Amino acid sequence: MDEQEFVRTVAERTGLSRQEAADLTWATLETLAHRLSSGEARDLITELPEGLVEAVRRGTTDRIERFGHHDSVRRVAERTMLKEEEADRGVRTVLAVLREAISEKEFNDLMSQLGTDFSQALESAG
Repeated sequence: MDEQEFVRTVAERTGLSRQEAADLTWATLETLAHRLSSGEARDLITELPEGLVEAVRRGTTDRIERFGHHDSVRRVAERTMLKEEEADRGVRTVLAVLREAISEKEFNDLMSQLGTDFSQALESAG
């Protein structure tokens, strides 16, 4: 899956425009990268579509931040100017599309660092 297909899929599933879906995807990946160890971020980067790699790089820090799904939604909403409900649906959708775009092992590693509330949010997304 390349970046265009990733964003197109997010747009179709959320009902957002392609530009809104692209902004949402970048904001979500950058926000989630704050939760990842540098090693996990590197592993994720190796499997992401090339055009999305920079979002993870920009979000990767030396110190892992601790925040839950709700705070990630708030952060994404602030960055994208979407309503919180749209951002919530969007974060869940980006995670679901990410599950399709990368290997099962890498996705499981990612989710283990994000934590239970992210897994529950993804499950409720269907």
